[in-house]
Amino acid sequence: MGCSDMADMGADVIKIEAPFGDSNRQLGASRNPGMAALYLSNNRNKRSLVLDLKQESARDALLTIVKDCDVFLHNNRPQVMTKLRLEYEDIKSVNENIIYCGTYGYSKDGPYGEKGALDDSIQAASGIAALNELVLGEPRYLPTVVADKTTAITVVYSILAALFHRERTGVGQEIEVPMFETMVSFVMAEHIWGEVFEPKMGEAGYTRLMSHHRKPYKTKDGYIAVLPYMNNHWQTFCEKAEREDLIEDERFKDLSSRVKNIDDTYSETGKILATKTTQEWLDIFAETKVPVIVVNSLEDLFHDPHLEAVDFWQSYEHPTEGQLKMPGFPSKFSKTPASIRKHAPKLGEHSKEILAEAGIDEETINKMVDSKATLISD
Repeated sequence: MGCSDMADMGADVIKIEAPFGDSNRQLGASRNPGMAALYLSNNRNKRSLVLDLKQESARDALLTIVKDCDVFLHNNRPQVMTKLRLEYEDIKSVNENIIYCGTYGYSKDGPYGEKGALDDSIQAASGIAALNELVLGEPRYLPTVVADKTTAITVVYSILAALFHRERTGVGQEIEVPMFETMVSFVMAEHIWGEVFEPKMGEAGYTRLMSHHRKPYKTKDGYIAVLPYMNNHWQTFCEKAEREDLIEDERFKDLSSRVKNIDDTYSETGKILATKTTQEWLDIFAETKVPVIVVNSLEDLFHDPHLEAVDFWQSYEHPTEGQLKMPGFPSKFSKTPASIRKHAPKLGEHSKEILAEAGIDEETINKMVDSKATLISD
């Protein structure tokens, strides 16, 4: 996701793949081998270069390419990069001002530094799975790769900060973005709660978020998300629901009280919302500031009127995979809008092009192809 975001914003992203290709090429629906849905949705605007970095000729080619790069980004374990002789100092030896970013499961300086990691294992280690136990009765992973995507976002802003620093000073640097530490920071931003004080003034865990009642409310004919959170929201909600008595109730008199009595707050809100249909409540709160919205399914998102109005869903023709639909880039730039400029590449689609751009002669490229140090697709 991180490289895709940078590519959407205009970066020339070279995706280096082993000869067997990115595993995501095999995941999801596909029209052709190696071009499955998960790969297509996350690799637009990139160029594919195949390099078997265990071969010296491929490593030499990579170091040649890196001489003219701004950023070197990888997600291998630190030990892999040591074995390949592609650590920061190795890359810096050919490009002194490079921004080198390693994204690992765990910081290489800690006792977990040699562990492998995937999204699920980081959800477990960072407390996300345990938070779900409070609601579901057992530890569960979120049904989205939240650790992968959050770490990717952290990679993007870390690299941009380093590039800004280099723009000001001319000095590159090494960046480490470990998934575990990133997700503990993500989770504990609100859940540190009473532990923020020393000595602590309560247990960890944001009370409102841990309530069993925190979920979309059932209406007469479906579900709705209503959040009368701030004091003015609560007052408006009670007035519109004709339950002014709850405004003066000591349990709900202000935000702090409502959070302390969160189960009662959710329970009373739920009883009220169960008395009308979803559309009736949407109409009632339409002209208010109370946060209220429908509960979309994944399928609903493709027809959401707001997303349609802002042209969020993008369609384009892929030269081998036909018509494709993609999420658009969420941020809007007045001067440099993000865009889909290149299709997700076939494995090795740009190998010859990239190697030639780096000044590697045709004879050397052909030798690399023969030894399978690289692969050139048709």
